[in-house]
Amino acid sequence: MGFVTAFLYYACLFVVLVLVAVAGIFVGKKLRDRKDAKVAKNSKEEESEITIEQ
Repeated sequence: MGFVTAFLYYACLFVVLVLVAVAGIFVGKKLRDRKDAKVAKNSKEEESEITIEQ
């Protein structure tokens, strides 16, 4: 009985850790996409300013 209980405990712990890792990956991807969009917007604005000045 002790082995089964320990196995279930560690199986549940494993699932929780996997879920935390997956959530971290999705949050990181979302933050990176947001940053990339912001950088792209800023570079596009800079290009239009350079074109207007010339």
